[in-house]
Amino acid sequence: MQCLCRSDSWVWRTLSREGRYRQVALAVALNLRTFLRLQPHSHGQVGLHLPNIGSKRAWDVARLQQLDTSFLEQGDVSTPTPEQVEKLKEVAGLSVDGAGPEHLAVLAFLYLYLSICRKQRALPSLDIVVWSELPTGAGLGSSAAYSVCLAAALLTACEDIPNPQKDGAPSSRWAKDDLELINKWAFQGERVIHGNPSGVDNAVSTWGGALRYQQGKISALQRPPTLQILLTNTKVPRSTKALVAGVRSRLLKFPEIVAPLLTSIDAISLECERVLGDMAVAATPEQYLVLEELIDMNQHHLNALGVGHASLDRLCQVTMAHGLHSKLTGAGGGGCGITLLKPDLERAEVEATKQALTGCGFDCWETSIGAPGVSVHSAASLAGPVRQALGGL
Repeated sequence: MQCLCRSDSWVWRTLSREGRYRQVALAVALNLRTFLRLQPHSHGQVGLHLPNIGSKRAWDVARLQQLDTSFLEQGDVSTPTPEQVEKLKEVAGLSVDGAGPEHLAVLAFLYLYLSICRKQRALPSLDIVVWSELPTGAGLGSSAAYSVCLAAALLTACEDIPNPQKDGAPSSRWAKDDLELINKWAFQGERVIHGNPSGVDNAVSTWGGALRYQQGKISALQRPPTLQILLTNTKVPRSTKALVAGVRSRLLKFPEIVAPLLTSIDAISLECERVLGDMAVAATPEQYLVLEELIDMNQHHLNALGVGHASLDRLCQVTMAHGLHSKLTGAGGGGCGITLLKPDLERAEVEATKQALTGCGFDCWETSIGAPGVSVHSAASLAGPVRQALGGL
């Protein structure tokens, strides 16, 4: 089976990701895809191949079957504890202090494989390949897309949810109840990787479209039109934990200055939510102009909070020189930014902007936001490069 899910990008960043502030955040699905190929077989091993990071591992199913996995049995959807993660490291043959992307990806896979498949009479023998169009570690939710794909594929393979694929259909979506179960398990995979995630990344990867997040509560918005954007990776590394701590410190130091900034960002998010709702009915040129104003105001506010970066300022300057409007996405401090592309924009202007951004040493993609979430796809519906990346189909 082939499983596809779309990851997410923060468009209206309010730093409420960890539930530390009461402001509204909007998150939308980003149309750069993560693909998973699951192949059942009978050679007695379970294999995981991650071409993006050059990782390929395999474990003997009989050996895994003999392990005491009672530490995973905490209900239908279990929550990983630090002790469980340490035991998983032993199972995976990873060093105790391993915390790199490959180690975390392997741990999340083993956790989901052992937890979801433990109800089977015997652990299934299978190979999984996961390949993504998303850059890792850029604040775009690549780990959430990975966890969602794993959860969807394993739950389907173990028949906890039905395979929605219909004969002749290029792609199919699971039913609402099945998506909820996928999302719950994907959240546990995210916990293995991140420790204390908000749950928004996996939710938008599962459901797609646009989501509203406030104080730990996530709700879907009316699906907005598919908006075309440029996604630019400055390739400047950043630490979400350090950036959030910096905002908290600034709030404690200058409460009468920073609190109004957060209130204003909240108002920007609410106005954006209103505009996107109107655009879901009928998008107009005037609404795109409003979005551009909101983008600019949001970016200036985020700079004032201390989560900007010189690379992001450069990105905004380059796109503004071409009449386009940009803002950071994710935690800030480097990472990625988005640039809104209006429908009437000349093709030559888009290409010139991409060339200018590439000339700054940035990576740039032309993509869209507001796309559907996790789906099952037929092999014939996938582009040649994707089939090749998944090992040939």
